Amino acid sequence: MTLRFHDDGTFRVLQMADIQDGPEVNRDTIRMIEAAINEARPDLVVFTGDQIRGYDPAYIDTFLRRRGENPGARVRLVTEIEAKLHGIHRRIAARRDPDLPPQDDVVTMDDLMNDTRQKVRDTFSAFLGPVINAGVPFAATYGNHDFQCGILPDEQDDIYREFPGCLNPEADVAGGSPLAIEPGTFALPVLSSDGSEHVAMGVMLVNSGDYAGKPEENDAQYPRYVAHSRGLDLADSDGYGTPSAEAIAWLGDVQRTLAERNGDGEPVPSITFQHIPPQEFYDCLTEVPAWTPNAVEGARNYAGRCYVLNDAVCRPGSRLGEAIGCADENVGEVDALREAGGYFALYCGHDHKNSFVGHVHDLDLGYAPTCGFECYGPKSRLRGIRLFEFREDDPAAYETRMLTWGDLVGRYSGNELRVFFEDHCVTGAATLRNELRRPQVFATVALTLSAGFAAIVRSIARRLRR
Repeated sequence: MTLRFHDDGTFRVLQMADIQDGPEVNRDTIRMIEAAINEARPDLVVFTGDQIRGYDPAYIDTFLRRRGENPGARVRLVTEIEAKLHGIHRRIAARRDPDLPPQDDVVTMDDLMNDTRQKVRDTFSAFLGPVINAGVPFAATYGNHDFQCGILPDEQDDIYREFPGCLNPEADVAGGSPLAIEPGTFALPVLSSDGSEHVAMGVMLVNSGDYAGKPEENDAQYPRYVAHSRGLDLADSDGYGTPSAEAIAWLGDVQRTLAERNGDGEPVPSITFQHIPPQEFYDCLTEVPAWTPNAVEGARNYAGRCYVLNDAVCRPGSRLGEAIGCADENVGEVDALREAGGYFALYCGHDHKNSFVGHVHDLDLGYAPTCGFECYGPKSRLRGIRLFEFREDDPAAYETRMLTWGDLVGRYSGNELRVFFEDHCVTGAATLRNELRRPQVFATVALTLSAGFAAIVRSIARRLRR
């Protein structure tokens, strides 16, 4: 399938980030996707990772906390609780004791993996439905939760390709395919409107990894995870992964490939999409005192410092709702983009409450927030999908804006109570402090404490008058 600029020189892309759902995709998520496609009339949809809620109770028997583990061996506490609330029982548990009599639900691991494959297929079918019905081609890369269902990205790629319109290519890793080197890392050339084979723009997808550390290192950390699971369950305590060294090198290689294809030796104007942001996203922020309203506390390497958006580099309408969840290691991706030439923007997902766009290091660095309703995120009206409109004569001078639930559908979702808790979810001391910096939250807490204190004073006064 060929991507090409229209005769009027335009090309539209929708970025959908962090659907993060199980086999029964939330109806509000589907409504959002349908409404965004109807509004934008896109030429391409890009999914930037965490399409799969890998820790969903539906995958409890094949769940992988980290790569290299045995499926279903180390299930998160919150997943166990959610499974009980939904009446989901672990089928694999019935075969752990060989002395148990045979039961109908005793199954092999192959059976469980096949069941998970079908559930992943059902998830894809649900959120891809509006895209396929509209005849829009799509491409997908991966996040830190997709693999946790037990089906790894290479096999998820195969499942995506079962659906019409999928542009994820067969990655010829061994042969060094110039446009695709691994699942989730590939280039989509957008050709000129004149009908020629000239590549006018590149849309690059990069697999940004999942979690830091090797399987044996994660094994060593697991006793600590178990001992402190209530504190670590909701937060990804091991740190995040990074793009592979091969992916970083490929960013330059693919530009040379496209330049040779065009025959002019010039890098092709290109935008990159991935899941986890690099550390340079913090350069879009300004450090401020801890008592600053709406400031957020940095994570890991940036912990203990508070930030707000730097208005001098960020576009109007930008929002910072949580800490930037980048890897502890800087593998030089932004430097590689600059050195390769042609790249003008890098957009990510991962941090569900962020939707800012800043210009630093000669690049636009931006976010799309979650467009899902089964995961944490901002208020319903702020969840959304990012629209890009490129012009063939200058793709780097693109326009972008958020298509939010509030604009497309309405103010409230079908389950505002859940969204409220997802918006105010506290996973540790830092997120608690972030909540208290939100003026509405602080005012509510202060009012509640004042009312409580006043009630105590009145009670004491009544007793003294007796």
